[in-house]
Amino acid sequence: MKSELNEAAQGKNRGSMHPISSLVREANRIFFDMGFAFASGPLVESEWYNFDALNVPKDHPARDMQDTFFLKDEKETVLRTHTSPVQVRYMEEQLKKGVQPPYRVIVPGKVFRNEATDMTHEAEFFQIEGLAVGEDVTLANLKGTLERFFKELFKGVNVEVRFRPSFFPFVEPGVEVDMRLVGENVPEKLKGRWIEMMGAGMVHPNVIKNAGLDPKKYQGFAFGMGLDRLALLRWSIDDVRLMHSADLRFINQF
Repeated sequence: MKSELNEAAQGKNRGSMHPISSLVREANRIFFDMGFAFASGPLVESEWYNFDALNVPKDHPARDMQDTFFLKDEKETVLRTHTSPVQVRYMEEQLKKGVQPPYRVIVPGKVFRNEATDMTHEAEFFQIEGLAVGEDVTLANLKGTLERFFKELFKGVNVEVRFRPSFFPFVEPGVEVDMRLVGENVPEKLKGRWIEMMGAGMVHPNVIKNAGLDPKKYQGFAFGMGLDRLALLRWSIDDVRLMHSADLRFINQF
């Protein structure tokens, strides 16, 4: 018994940190150094915050039962499909405190989608949301922010970031963000490949307005990225389902 206690005291029987928890901590550190605060929101969300406040129309396909888990006995209530509802919640909370922009915040958390499970998809997974709002925020600020994040996360390799035009109801213009790792230390299957990482863009004026701010005075950027996908790349994990398996053989590798 004394031997076991001594080993525990020396850290030999310490548990292992889950890769998602490790990523959340590291992302929080990197973004904190760039002036971003940490925020969170409820997993069970109203349709207003999950869709309407984010400029998602009533007839948008994302509201269909195939994509969204609606709570049976709760009217107009869903399991949140993304971390974006915290954008509006955070801005509202700051205004209630009398705090005007600029705002910078990241929001890591679990989200839910009613979709089939395979090697790269899960019905529940983790995202990290980013939001910056001010009077002079631009797409160039977004690109610089993401480049710094990826470069600090993937130390020892060169990271390139590119934008491709895309559409999301809550941003205008919207972009898909791709990342490419270049260098000697890059895993062979990732070397030189452009990999789609997230959706992003300039916050739609309607979202700014729904949060209680003047869209003629303030603008901002937002991005949403899957932490599960990022973990697959970071540690060369082959199957996303392993991260939700509660298998200690997997967890103990970290």
